[in-house]
Amino acid sequence: MDLEVRSVSKRFGATIALDNVNLKIASGTIHSLIGENGAGKSTLGKILSGVYQLDSGEVELAGQAVMIGSPREALSRGITIIAQELSLVPSRTAADNVYLGIEDHAGPWVRRTVIKERFEELMKSSGIAVPNDRPIAELSIGDQQKVEILRALARNAEVIVMDEPTARLSVEETGVLKSVMRSLRDQGKTIIFVSHFLGDVLDVSDAITIMRDGKIIRTSKPTEETHDSLVEAMTGRKAGDAFPAKKPPLAPVSVLEVNCLTRGALFTNISFSVGAGEIVALAGLVGSGRSEVARAIYGADSFDSGDVKLQGRVVKISHPATAIENGIAMIPESRKDQGLILDRPISENIALPYLKKLSRVLMKRRQESSLVSENFHAAGIRALNSEMSVRSLSGGNQQKVLFARSLAGAPTLFIADEPTRGVDVGSKRAIYELIVDLASKGMAVLVISSELDEVVGLAHRVIVMQTGTIVAELVGDQISESAVVAAAFSTQQREGLAS
Repeated sequence: MDLEVRSVSKRFGATIALDNVNLKIASGTIHSLIGENGAGKSTLGKILSGVYQLDSGEVELAGQAVMIGSPREALSRGITIIAQELSLVPSRTAADNVYLGIEDHAGPWVRRTVIKERFEELMKSSGIAVPNDRPIAELSIGDQQKVEILRALARNAEVIVMDEPTARLSVEETGVLKSVMRSLRDQGKTIIFVSHFLGDVLDVSDAITIMRDGKIIRTSKPTEETHDSLVEAMTGRKAGDAFPAKKPPLAPVSVLEVNCLTRGALFTNISFSVGAGEIVALAGLVGSGRSEVARAIYGADSFDSGDVKLQGRVVKISHPATAIENGIAMIPESRKDQGLILDRPISENIALPYLKKLSRVLMKRRQESSLVSENFHAAGIRALNSEMSVRSLSGGNQQKVLFARSLAGAPTLFIADEPTRGVDVGSKRAIYELIVDLASKGMAVLVISSELDEVVGLAHRVIVMQTGTIVAELVGDQISESAVVAAAFSTQQREGLAS
C-alpha cells in the first residue's frame, strides 16, 4: 500500500526533529532514508511505526488519513519497525520469538508442534531460513535480523521500517540481508531502509530520500546519485576528499613488533610491525582473524606461542589492564557491547580504567576532572558537558568517548577495531582526522576495518589476512581497493611465508 506523509512536524523540547516533512513512498519498493545523525530519518521511521507521535501534519495509507498512536496501532495497519537494537528473547528459539504473543494454545498450553509447523511454512513462503534448534543468543547477528523480519511477516506487516539493519553485520551478512530485502519487495512488501551505509543504499534502493536538519532535501533514484552527491546533499558541503592527507611516518622506529603469534586455528605465525607515526591497517574478510590478533595484542584474549615487543622489549600482556600500563589503548569492535556504559556520564566512561590509579593521589576528584576535561576536548566530543549520559549521544560522539578514554592513558600504541562502525558521514571525517592527528604526533596506530575506502584512505601499510594467516603486505602506491580485495581472495601467501 502507498504511504504518504503530509506537512509532518515533530519537536523534542526546543529541538525540531522534523520540520514540515512531505514524502510519498510507493508500495512494493525499497525506499531509503539517509542523512547525518540528527537529520530526522529515524524520527520519521518511528512516527510511521507508532513509536513517536507527530505534533502536526498527517499520515495517509492507501489514500486514507490515519492516526498512528502506538506500535500496536501501526501494526494493525500493517506497519512495523525493526530497530537497530534488536528486541529478541535470547534464551528462546527463533520460532518462539517469531510467534511470541500470538501463539496457538490448547487451553493453557502452547501448541509447540503447531508453532513449529507455522514457522516452517513462513520460512518457505518468505524464502528466509534460520536455524530453530538453538537459542537466539547462539545465532549470528545476521540470523537474528532474519528472525526480526520473520516476526514482522508473521504479523502480516506490509510496510517494514529497518533502522540501520546492516550496522552490525559482516560484508557477507549484509549481502544476504539485501537479497532478503529484494525478495520481500518482489513479494509486494514496502521496505523503508534507514542507513548510514551509502554503498548499500545505492545498491539496494528503488528511491532515496535525503534529509538534513529535519527537512527533506530531495528524493531521487539511485541511478541519479553517486556517493559524493549523496554526501554533499546530506552535509550541505562539497564532498571533497573523504580523508585527511596522510603525513609520512616518523623515523622508522618500531613501536610494536609481533613475532610468530599463533592461537590454535584462529591465527598462525602472525608477524608484523607498526612504527612511530605510522598507520597500519589489518584487512581481510570476516573470519580472517584480524580482530582476534588485535585482541591478543591487547591482552583481551590469550595466544599459544609467539611474542609481542613494545619499543624493542618483549612484554607479557595477559589482561587489558596490563596493556594500558604498557602504553597500549584499544577501541573495541562494538562500542555498546564491549566498550561503553551507556547509562553513565561521559566523565565516568572516560575515567573508568584509571580510577584505581587516581585513588592513590590525595586530590582524586580534581585530577579526575582534569583528566576528563583535557581528553573530552582532545577527542572533539560534541556534548553540552561531560556529565551527559553516553546513551544520549550520537554514534559518532559515543565513538569519540572511547577515543577520549584511550587518550587519557597517554598510549604509544593505539588499536582501533572498526573505528567508524555505525557512524554518519560527517562524524567519520572527524574520526579520520583524529586518527591521522594521533599518528602525526608520533603514536603508532593499528586499524582493523571492513570498509575498503577506510583502509586505503588511512593506511601507510596494509596487512591482508586470510583464514588466520598473512597473505599480503601493501605499501604506499601498492595500496588500492582492488589490490586489497585481490589479496583477500587470493590463494597465494605472502612471498617468503609459503617457502
